[in-house]
Amino acid sequence: MPHKLPLLIGIGEVLWDLLPGGSHLGGAPANFAYMANLLGASGVLVSRVGTDELGHTAQRQLADHGVDISCLQVDPDHPTGSTTVSLSNEGVAKYSITENVAWDHLQWTPELPELAAQAEAVCFGTLAQRSLATRDTVTRFLEHTTSTCLKVLDVNLRPPFFDSVLLRKSLQQANVLKLSQEELAEVLRACSLPPQADEQAAQALRQHLDLQLVCITRGRGGSVMDSANQTVTHPGLNATVVDTIGAGDAFTATLAIQLVAGHPLEQVSQAANAVSAWIVSQAGAMPVPSAAERQRLRNAFGCRG
Repeated sequence: MPHKLPLLIGIGEVLWDLLPGGSHLGGAPANFAYMANLLGASGVLVSRVGTDELGHTAQRQLADHGVDISCLQVDPDHPTGSTTVSLSNEGVAKYSITENVAWDHLQWTPELPELAAQAEAVCFGTLAQRSLATRDTVTRFLEHTTSTCLKVLDVNLRPPFFDSVLLRKSLQQANVLKLSQEELAEVLRACSLPPQADEQAAQALRQHLDLQLVCITRGRGGSVMDSANQTVTHPGLNATVVDTIGAGDAFTATLAIQLVAGHPLEQVSQAANAVSAWIVSQAGAMPVPSAAERQRLRNAFGCRG
């Protein structure tokens, strides 16, 4: 009897990152689903593309990567999402995101309630909820998950596509929060909490929002994870940085897989930081490793193949 793989869902945006050196498929939920699949889980993307060439290519590429695209909708009226990306000398990305694209019109469809009910983890963010249609679909999806499902909010703050009301509502829908150190001040303000050091901030947010876990990523400086039982600080790992696109999403997917498996928080932290360090050494958010490298990643940090 085949082993049932953990079902991890990314819901929200899928888009093309238009970089100086070429185009790469991305979007936080798509990256999450891709990395979940790469690490041996069943990664499903709930999103929407256009009927244009970018949309057709996105479907082919995601399917080639093994991502389940059965809930990837096709929009006849709006283009596939894209964002212009500029990179600093250190490989850090800055985004200019196109508006009114296909993923802004994500629809609630008959297959989504059953998918939500089967999910062991769902990753959602604030960017996809910039439109009312997609915000409603994300909300309904989360409402159809089980009480044991991990609802991971990767806040993914991209000005001007969020406000304090949206942020507070999203925080209330989650039971796991992942945010970057750069996003911490905004999240603390939304919760009417004072500025404070990362470890104390993680604990304050977890208690204030009644969350299972809060994780603050710190780039090269690693991360802080706080649960009801312990706080784990990771110093980060050395990596040759090609670009940082998708590093946070790889971190989130690994975090979710490790939590679903019930691993100790120290192991969760080590795995998430290691996979994030691997991603920044690759070009784009969906690199294609060799079979040996894929197996190594699965054996070390994910679901054993």
